[in-house]
Amino acid sequence: MKFFKYFEFAYIAFAIFFIIEAIRIWAESEGRAYLYLFFSALAVSMFFFKRRFRKKIEKKNKQ
Repeated sequence: MKFFKYFEFAYIAFAIFFIIEAIRIWAESEGRAYLYLFFSALAVSMFFFKRRFRKKIEKKNKQ
């Protein structure tokens, strides 16, 4: 289960990467920057979804 815990934080790393790329590209192409911001929001939501799902599984396994 520790693997899944570390894998969750990969989503946060991707979100940070996409935000940095969106800021870097903003002046060149706003449409592409919005796409990167969308991907960062998706990565953050996946982090919380996976975290909630993992905790639910852990709780079920303890019972």
